[in-house]
Amino acid sequence: MTRSPHPIHDFHYKAGELFCEGVKVSSIVKTTGTPAYIYSHKTLVDHFNKIKAAFDEVDPLICFAMKANSNLAVLKALVSAGAGFDIVSGGELRKARLVGADVRKIVYASVGKTDAEIADAIKAGILLFNVESSPELENIERIAGSMKKTVQVALRINPDVQAPTHDKINTGSLKKKFGIDLSTARGIFLGQKKYKHLLINGVHIHIGSQITEGAPFLKAIRRALAFIDGLAREGVRVTYFDIGGGLGIIYSDEKPQTAKEFANRVLPLLKGRALRLIMEPGRFIVGNAGIFVTRKLYTKDNGVKKFMIVDGGMNDLVRPSMYGAHHEIIPLERSAARKIVCDVVGPICESGDVFAHDRKLPDIADGKCLALLSAGAYGYSMASNYNVRPRASEVMVKGDRWAVVQARETFRDLVKGAHIPAFLK
Repeated sequence: MTRSPHPIHDFHYKAGELFCEGVKVSSIVKTTGTPAYIYSHKTLVDHFNKIKAAFDEVDPLICFAMKANSNLAVLKALVSAGAGFDIVSGGELRKARLVGADVRKIVYASVGKTDAEIADAIKAGILLFNVESSPELENIERIAGSMKKTVQVALRINPDVQAPTHDKINTGSLKKKFGIDLSTARGIFLGQKKYKHLLINGVHIHIGSQITEGAPFLKAIRRALAFIDGLAREGVRVTYFDIGGGLGIIYSDEKPQTAKEFANRVLPLLKGRALRLIMEPGRFIVGNAGIFVTRKLYTKDNGVKKFMIVDGGMNDLVRPSMYGAHHEIIPLERSAARKIVCDVVGPICESGDVFAHDRKLPDIADGKCLALLSAGAYGYSMASNYNVRPRASEVMVKGDRWAVVQARETFRDLVKGAHIPAFLK
């Protein structure tokens, strides 16, 4: 019998064993060790194609939000599928170029771009900068002028829309650091002649992440379109409309809108408009394309609570600790073991090092493994070396083939570049 724990990805049980596509997960971690991230190529590309197909009638530029997952194999698979990239750092630009991305499909956001990062992006010839403030705009003008280049710019407007998501990933409110208020943005558009080296011809919005309802998106898009219409009445033409990302996925019992449902709501708002649509999905594409596998060390019972202690920690997957995020947890082998209510915790010296509170799970044998589902987004990309722990390995599966696409770090990696000065010897 084959059954997928969720119908939205290619991780499934077959004969009692968890598979990623055509490969038994336990056979992978037997070679790689744990903890490890494992990605499904098919799920990754399928989710990209779902958005592409849903918005096909307007031929959008789909720029994968690289911050969600910047593994080179993940990026290469998406480039091969036709994706561009939404980047937020010079390092992400370098990774995009390393996998052969079309630089004219790269848009560059982030609040604190350095002079060097701006110059590198201009030199590379990216499509446009998504600008967060007047000082940043002036900086890009100065650098573009020194390079004798003309650069395309979209203003990230802040529509002041409160999205129903965790406060730390809510970005559409004026209480957050992101974007430009509408009054300031209007003044920039109307006074853009003073920027001799900038073509300010885009409007960008992004109101947050893991948003499962359509209403906040529609409110922000309508607000942005009204802003664009107001500019048109004053003779200012906008070419690009970047609606950002933030589409939620299924982690547990969420019922997020599908790509098709989202398109059915958005496309009528764009009809008859000569706007080039840009989208920046990240989590929607890669979230359910990955799992995090960790090994049970033992169960601790202090008489008040049971703790299932595993070898992965918050340094590997910080979302549950940082956001209180839920990840479904399943054994790699279906187990007839009795179920216990326990916290699943790691080895980090922090009380917040918890993957699940009071979760009912089979009390699998010590040494057996668990998979945390929906771990493809903001997993490895947010990992750290806290407690001097090497970061996990990453694996990609395609059909019945698999490969390590990021080797597990070693202690030598952790101390590379470290130096004890002579005055301490």
